[in-house]
Amino acid sequence: MVVAGRIRNEDIALVRERSSIADVIGEYLQLRSAGGGNLKGLCPFHDEKSPSFNVTPSRGLYFCFGCEAGGDVIKFVQEIEHLTFTESVERLAAQAGIQLRYEEGGGRGPRQDSGQRARLVEAHRAAAEYYAEQLASAAGAPGRAFLSERGFEAADAEHFGVGFAPREWEGLVRHLRGRGFADRDIVAGGLAKEGRRGPMDRFRGRLMWPIRDLSGDVIGFGARRLFEDDDGPKYLNTPESPLFHKSSVLYGADLAKKEIARRRQAVVVEGYTDVMACHLAGVPTAIATCGTAFGDEHIKVLRRLLMDQDEFRGEVIFTFDGDAAGRKAALRAFDDEQKFVSQTFVAVQPDGLDPCDLRIRHGDAAVRDLVASRLPLFEFAVRSAIEQHDLDTVEGRLSALDAAAPVVAAIKDRSRRHMYAVNLDRWLGIMDEQFVLRRVRELANRAHGRAQAGNGRGRPGGDRGQNGNGRGQDGGGRANGSAAENGRNGDAEARAPRRPAFDPSDPEVQRERELLKLAVQRPALLGPAFDEVPVEAFIAPPHAAVRAVLAEAGGVTAAGNVAEWVALLLERAPNDQVRDLVTKLGVEPVRSAQESDDRYAAELLARIQERQLTRMIASVKSKLGRLNPVEAAEEYNRLFGDLVALEQQRRVLRERGLGSQ
Repeated sequence: MVVAGRIRNEDIALVRERSSIADVIGEYLQLRSAGGGNLKGLCPFHDEKSPSFNVTPSRGLYFCFGCEAGGDVIKFVQEIEHLTFTESVERLAAQAGIQLRYEEGGGRGPRQDSGQRARLVEAHRAAAEYYAEQLASAAGAPGRAFLSERGFEAADAEHFGVGFAPREWEGLVRHLRGRGFADRDIVAGGLAKEGRRGPMDRFRGRLMWPIRDLSGDVIGFGARRLFEDDDGPKYLNTPESPLFHKSSVLYGADLAKKEIARRRQAVVVEGYTDVMACHLAGVPTAIATCGTAFGDEHIKVLRRLLMDQDEFRGEVIFTFDGDAAGRKAALRAFDDEQKFVSQTFVAVQPDGLDPCDLRIRHGDAAVRDLVASRLPLFEFAVRSAIEQHDLDTVEGRLSALDAAAPVVAAIKDRSRRHMYAVNLDRWLGIMDEQFVLRRVRELANRAHGRAQAGNGRGRPGGDRGQNGNGRGQDGGGRANGSAAENGRNGDAEARAPRRPAFDPSDPEVQRERELLKLAVQRPALLGPAFDEVPVEAFIAPPHAAVRAVLAEAGGVTAAGNVAEWVALLLERAPNDQVRDLVTKLGVEPVRSAQESDDRYAAELLARIQERQLTRMIASVKSKLGRLNPVEAAEEYNRLFGDLVALEQQRRVLRERGLGSQ
């Protein structure tokens, strides 16, 4: 086995330069303009209702003001994909078409030395190509027939990457071995399973759908049974693996994400062919789960793609079969409805046809009409409860009220709960609005009381801390190519708030912070005068630490390209705390000033300089007070001269009128 070498620093810098942080992060969540060239979205590292995740493309940084996750493009990929630093660099390099060089051992093949995830991604890419080739072969005729019967042409199969697994025990295994992949990786990725004589293909005689993550990498497969003598399940999916976690994967999201963001709409369907049918019929926002029920992790993915915040502008539309099972699934979705901020709807075809069958029988327009005929999920849930009862009798109406009132009572938003209670009275035909309202209110209060009793158990509140922030890795998670390259990134625990030894609201501390923002973001505004300000001029210890990093990097006069300057500061930062603060200073907007940027920078710098001079003057006066002018005349005269010079410098600063903030 070849020992992994260290990636050359200049190649790491090139990866940062060629990897647009806005484009990379935009693969995982929707970003919108936040002014000043900055972007904003919902943080992928913690749950939040309104966006606090900021991206600053000009400086190549991201930072969340909610959970304090931050860093550069390499760090983002490292955290979101749970990779090592080296794996993250290699992944970005592959996407940018950069050939990396390694200091120890020279060039090398990625399969030999890169991390497991990179090897598994390559294996899945090769497997997808193999299955696609097999679909076009003579052996793939049953798969082509299946697709044709469902209205899909060869071009459609190619667009979605559909393939065919031949009825062989080791067809894929032999192919991947021939491409240089090791048995352990073929098995670890779920492409094969161990048999008595070694690995054998997991999928045989099935139609294959490649399942991709949001960045477009194939991470698993969905396989549909084609032959009657296949005693396996109708659909067989890749098992849980280092790549594939079905609870957080949405089939088709890689194709749908841009339209989901543009239309502010996501259509949740039940199967792979339904996703294909919807996209081809003009509903390009369709996605589906992969062999599991729609759950919390899926919701988090959709909320980021929708930028789901407190505006009720987005739409999540669940489509279910019209049979009893489909209606039951729709009612299960009711439990998740209030985890969205967007409005949720249900679209159920009365004749029980799923989108794929609907397209076959009635054409593309019928699929679009199905989505357009959506009902609010609350209304669907209430009406479904009512439909089980005979509304022609008093007893039936009262039974329907008792069945539907708990559904209405479960609505958390008080205004919507009231309106649905009013509608419930109308739908039941009771014609006693206050009677229905009292019944709903009684059930809602009862549920609220149970919830309060449950909260008394001491569950910790507030947003959870960032998960996967890589704090424990070698080199402290540094975004550079030296100490961090061989560090393994693990899930980070929620960080307790630090108690500063200074008052952040102190105007003097705030001026320091503003000055350091300029030093990180716009160093050319400050020039040599800033580099002459000593570290001890900063009264807040974290600010002094950043000032020391600036000096270590050569001072603001050494800054060139801003993105490279920020990367250099992150590299020179001695620990995570300082690195986090540099990142935050690089993303936080500079406070708006009435004067020009040059004057604002000059005023900040003058105030810090004046404050330092005042301290120095006080120190010299203290020393003079302890000296005897006669016995220590020489030292006294020297210090007195220093005092006069310092007073003169302070007077010049004040005469400029730059201390009036």
